Amino acid sequence: MKSQQLAVQAALRGGHTMTRIARHCGMAGAVTVAALLSACGGGGGGSAGEASVNGTLGVAITDAPACGFDAVNVTVNKVRVHQSATASDTDAGWTDITLSPARKINLLNLTNGALENLGQTPLTPGHYTQLRLVLDANAGSAMANSVIPSGSVNEISLDTPSAVQSGIKLVSQFDVAAGQRVDLVLDFDACKSVVRKGNAGYALKPVVKVVPTVLNGIDGFIAPALLSQHVMVTAQQGGAIVAATAPNATTGEFFLARLVPGNYDVVITADNSATAVIAGVPVASTTSTTVLSSSSAPITLAAAATAPGVIGGAVVLAPASSTEVASVSAKQSFAAGPSVTVKYQGVDIATGAYALTLPTVAPQLAPYSATLPLVFAAQANTLPGTGKYKVEAAANGYATQSLPSVDISTANQSGVNFTLTP
Repeated sequence: MKSQQLAVQAALRGGHTMTRIARHCGMAGAVTVAALLSACGGGGGGSAGEASVNGTLGVAITDAPACGFDAVNVTVNKVRVHQSATASDTDAGWTDITLSPARKINLLNLTNGALENLGQTPLTPGHYTQLRLVLDANAGSAMANSVIPSGSVNEISLDTPSAVQSGIKLVSQFDVAAGQRVDLVLDFDACKSVVRKGNAGYALKPVVKVVPTVLNGIDGFIAPALLSQHVMVTAQQGGAIVAATAPNATTGEFFLARLVPGNYDVVITADNSATAVIAGVPVASTTSTTVLSSSSAPITLAAAATAPGVIGGAVVLAPASSTEVASVSAKQSFAAGPSVTVKYQGVDIATGAYALTLPTVAPQLAPYSATLPLVFAAQANTLPGTGKYKVEAAANGYATQSLPSVDISTANQSGVNFTLTP
């Protein structure tokens, strides 16, 4: 079973997706991704008569990359679904996909469109409005949920909210028809979900969205020389990050998966390099993949001639909140191009502190073209200017605040503070 799940993860990226999954699962012929997940995954199922009455729900999990960690582990106990958006965890009417035993998953193994199948269950036809992800709680010395910071070999306990007992509520509505199958992916954003707790370790503030299983997106390769430099690739619209990933550490391939059809700005960052932006990348449909580069002609970033700078400070929530945590982002806009987020980070849950390390050199811009390789050019006239960033602080339930021009072209800025109010 585990080898089959890993095969699905490995196959769900790049070209020839159907063929590669079918081969790894030991099947032949053209079949859908949903059917392959059903064949390769565990959980549930009923008799032929039951299948004709019920529909089927299949659930898998994937991840965007985590900032500053070599592992982010969560132990999944079950996925719960209910037709009522207001049902409590003790109400009748829940249908569960239970993992037995509970499964400890390193989310960082699930980037570039890879999936971990959590199982499936028959469902009564109807409209469903509540989905919950239930994690095991840490108990004693056992670390059901944990992190390994980059450069360390020590596994550190990841404190989880009380919601892990009743389940993390996810925003999702979907319909199940008799005899039909619905497949959903829980897209866990580890970078936004793991926050510091001062000197006390780390806490989980889950940021999870529910997306369709269908596979599409944006594919490309990063130059091998950059792969040790903490490369991050994001797909953005209007400066808001829609999807994020890190390239494969061996091949340099990246895949921004499961995107709603439309145009995206792809932003690539790495240590000691200029930011690269590809503007207006089209995703035509829920089954199409747009290619930005090849393994023989990968994307390379311009080396930064000057050292990066740091924007740091603290974010205070007024009134304070025991459930919400703020995040900070640094943005730049092109005079003849998009506005993009270069870096983002959740603040320390105990102190509100943050620190963003950013290029002080001009970013590179390439308009999308189907003709490869793409041609990047330095944009010295970016707004608010080279080495300057618009810094924005936000938290759920609080008004977003921003500073239009924080300058690190000549010196770090360590007192960029915010107080967020409702």
